[in-house]
Amino acid sequence: VQLQASGGGLVQAGGSLRLSCAGSGRTFSSYFMGWFRQAPGKEREFVAAISWRGVTTYYADSVKGRFTISRDNARNTVYLQMNSLKPEDTAVYYCAARSGAISTYASEYAYWGQGTEVTVSS
Repeated sequence: VQLQASGGGLVQAGGSLRLSCAGSGRTFSSYFMGWFRQAPGKEREFVAAISWRGVTTYYADSVKGRFTISRDNARNTVYLQMNSLKPEDTAVYYCAARSGAISTYASEYAYWGQGTEVTVSS
């Protein structure tokens, strides 16, 4: 599966953004999807993940209650709605796909999008 992330940009603290990740291929709905982020000088970290039918979701504690992951398998797209953004949310955000069980570990995702940059100003 090929992934294309979009929707990043510059936003003030407290604002919102919605990231999208479009996948190719007829098997998109069979993949668990995740969002990760990497801030300058830091390691890539887990943000959110969603099961193949969207029934199960996981969030990092740092974004719980502010971010929402969802998917539309008819459109081969997964979304990350980000509200109440903070400067510490500034990072390049990546979407990723894996088969098998849902996971919060980047090393377990086989397919990655190119990343979309989010900058939150204070």
